[in-house]
Amino acid sequence: MNQSAGETFSATWGVDDFIGSLTSVSENTLAAYRSDLVDFVEWAERGLADTPARVDRLILRRYLAYLGSRSFAKRSIARKASALRRYFSWARRTGLVEVDPAVALRAPTGEGRLPRVLDGPELQTLLEPIEIDEAEPLWRRRRNDALLEVLYGSGLRVSELCNLDIDSVDLRRSFVTVWGKGGKERRVPMSLAAVETIQDWLTSRPEVTGELSGVALFLNSKGGRLGTRDVRRVLDERSVNPTHPHALRHTYATHLLDGGADLRSVQELLGHSDVATTQRYTHVSKERLRSVYTSTHPRA
Repeated sequence: MNQSAGETFSATWGVDDFIGSLTSVSENTLAAYRSDLVDFVEWAERGLADTPARVDRLILRRYLAYLGSRSFAKRSIARKASALRRYFSWARRTGLVEVDPAVALRAPTGEGRLPRVLDGPELQTLLEPIEIDEAEPLWRRRRNDALLEVLYGSGLRVSELCNLDIDSVDLRRSFVTVWGKGGKERRVPMSLAAVETIQDWLTSRPEVTGELSGVALFLNSKGGRLGTRDVRRVLDERSVNPTHPHALRHTYATHLLDGGADLRSVQELLGHSDVATTQRYTHVSKERLRSVYTSTHPRA
């Protein structure tokens, strides 16, 4: 899209104005909403609607059906529908459209496969690898140990982990302060293993500190703040099976519930705004119990 087309796009649909109107929304959510809306506009302008005022409920439903035909995950379609609802609600308030076509827009519930939970051997391999690459620099090994312990021991999102600063962790009280979705702050306990590995990492951190380091807790090899792709690379190197960083968060939540933690406490620790999101992990726990029963009980 050239510059003049981009200016026309922005003026006609007001996507950037809409994004700018959102408050208490994380940078990741803003980027996702903008991407979702740009995708919709490009699809709609293929002969269906060249302005938001020409969009009706049928066009929106056709778009969701189109996404389904392209094998988008239900959760992704649900997020895109949410972006459209918020956008057209804003467009109605600002006068871009007279009628909000997305008021009754429904999308898949977003319920997909239950979160994957790591078993004992997988966790052991990640957190306490038997085989150690002697060629790996000590600072790198200590950093990886620390970030994995924090992911599992405190249940952080990978973006939250990467955004941690040195003063985010209170090693004396064993707490980490996290800024989660919507700019919400929460304090989460850290495990003893996380505290000890962070202490080790902080002694090695000066080896990679540079002009770009600032106060970032975790650094990459160039001295900049660690990114989400860097974290995924760490898991790829240590995991026996393909493992997404979020699997450690899933495992953290499931182990808390298995150990008797109440749902509201787990919700607060995870930073979920809706307890229904946390409720998914109770299903995981039930499935785990069922699996144990069927594999061990003689009458199962």
